[in-house]
Amino acid sequence: MKKVAVAMSGGVDSSVSALLLKEKGYDVIGVTLKMTSVACDTDIQVCCSPEDVKDAKRVATYLGIEHYILDWEEIFKKKVIEYFVREYKKGKTPNPCAVCNREVKTGLLAKYVRDILGVDYLATGHYLGIDSIYGHKVIKRGKDKNKDQSYFMALLEKESLNYLLFPLENMTKEDTRKIAEDFNIPVAKKSESFEICFTAGKTPGEYLQETGLLKNKTGDIVLKDGTKVGIHKGLSNYTIGQRRGLGIAWKEPLYVIDKNPEKNILVVGKKEELFTDYVDTEELNLFVPEDILEKLDISVQGRYRQKPVNIQKIEKKEKGYRFYFKSPQQKFASGQVLAIYSDDKLLGGGIIL
Repeated sequence: MKKVAVAMSGGVDSSVSALLLKEKGYDVIGVTLKMTSVACDTDIQVCCSPEDVKDAKRVATYLGIEHYILDWEEIFKKKVIEYFVREYKKGKTPNPCAVCNREVKTGLLAKYVRDILGVDYLATGHYLGIDSIYGHKVIKRGKDKNKDQSYFMALLEKESLNYLLFPLENMTKEDTRKIAEDFNIPVAKKSESFEICFTAGKTPGEYLQETGLLKNKTGDIVLKDGTKVGIHKGLSNYTIGQRRGLGIAWKEPLYVIDKNPEKNILVVGKKEELFTDYVDTEELNLFVPEDILEKLDISVQGRYRQKPVNIQKIEKKEKGYRFYFKSPQQKFASGQVLAIYSDDKLLGGGIIL
């Protein structure tokens, strides 16, 4: 009998995943990560809170499975929060969820449960699947495209794919919720979480300012030619492509087109100034050998829920890679993840320069 550890977040998806695996005859245990001691307002649906840990324990008890709580607050702080702050100090827009999946709650946890708890697999409540291309395992978008979280898995180490199970691959959220209600799972009616888990519902700029992790300094908002058009409230409050909240009265709509942290300047321009023919990344994290990319029709996503953008060619640069679009696209934010796809199969990704 295969032994599976389910990453139980205290939500509906991971709870039903544990139920389904138990029903299939797996030897199931639950594992929950405690990554913060800060209690959240129950109206703010974020994950990984102390309340979620309690909910996971309740579900594990209800299902009659062994349950472990791992205090990884310091690991999370070092690997995710410090990264988050460091990148914002550079004027970038980091993606803490993708880094967390690699460094903490999926990649690192998969290693931990195998090496320490002696299980065969780690299962999660993501609506994803495992597939293959030319004999190499890749991640596949699940049936419920509205719940697709493959983008956040682009930085996972390739080895992790050998030890992951996604029980909800062929289900929709409605299916999952119905199963939870039919089996009277304690969290059946629990709301979903949407926010960055450690900001407690605050925007990144608000979180960084209120915690003192990054002191926002006001500075000039300028056009590309240097013309001053306003004052910004701190670069961490803005991202590439942003239009609202600039506080600028101008003859035409202006968008954020660049950030200069060295000079503490926010650069804005007309919408057409946002468009580019390519995007650059750091070194790639791939689930398949690099030469296979040449054999496939490639598309990329530069942010979560973005419509995939078709790629004309990929060029190896001195530092990283350049992806040329088939048609001009709005600039992607530096620091975000570029997820690489072939149809609905995730091939890996890299950090946008």
